[in-house]
Amino acid sequence: MRLATWNVNSVRARLDRVLAWLERSDVDVLAVQETKCKDEQFPEQAFRDAGYEVAHHGLSQWNGVALLSRVGLEDVSTSFSPDVPHFGDPAVAEARAIGATCGGVRVWSLYVPNGRGLDDPHYPYKLQWLEQLRAAGAGWLAEDPGAQVALVGDFNVAPQDEDVWDVDFFAGKTHVSEPERAAFQALVDAGFADTVRPYAPGPGTYTYWDYTQLRFAKRQGMRIDFVLGSPALQARVTGATIDREERKGKGASDHAPVVVELAPNA
Repeated sequence: MRLATWNVNSVRARLDRVLAWLERSDVDVLAVQETKCKDEQFPEQAFRDAGYEVAHHGLSQWNGVALLSRVGLEDVSTSFSPDVPHFGDPAVAEARAIGATCGGVRVWSLYVPNGRGLDDPHYPYKLQWLEQLRAAGAGWLAEDPGAQVALVGDFNVAPQDEDVWDVDFFAGKTHVSEPERAAFQALVDAGFADTVRPYAPGPGTYTYWDYTQLRFAKRQGMRIDFVLGSPALQARVTGATIDREERKGKGASDHAPVVVELAPNA
């Protein structure tokens, strides 16, 4: 089974590229983030025609998450916890998570809040959101230590210094602050390991490159997209890649797809 995650930065703007990549990469499950559309605007039929079942959660022109699966898609949920924090004035729940069981794996497509700035209200919202995700994940594993769970998506955290092109450049900014890194590490400590790093070690290994300042050409990126697996899922991982080539060319997303290979379930 091939499981992938990709922040496509507008699924309608990049539909042709996503469809072409699905055919070329032969993935079984793709978790998508930043679809940037409402449910009724999502190009569901195009993915169904390509052989995928579809679940999408989008409330506005911002955020939005989806799951595409050709190995089954059951028990869809758009919230991993009743205590997921809300944001805004008035505070509302945002379309940042969707989960389903695909081929026996509980897959969550996650678009973690950006944080914006260390003094921005979005920053504590981000930390609270990550803490609720940790609490939910820890609860699932306490209930069933053998559960196969994948927390995948754009985490908007670079957990190690090697995950950014220049640590000094990011000093005083989000994505690398100690509270954010501690929140990410808490997910790992809860049992959800980074399944990609052993197969795509750094430094210089990134999943995101800003559109400005020729960041991609200069290899000035960040590793912020992850596939975190429960212990039972970790045992099935046989390989992982970051498809940097998909960041190239006209109309590319600013993120690259991340793919994990899973051995058949015992």
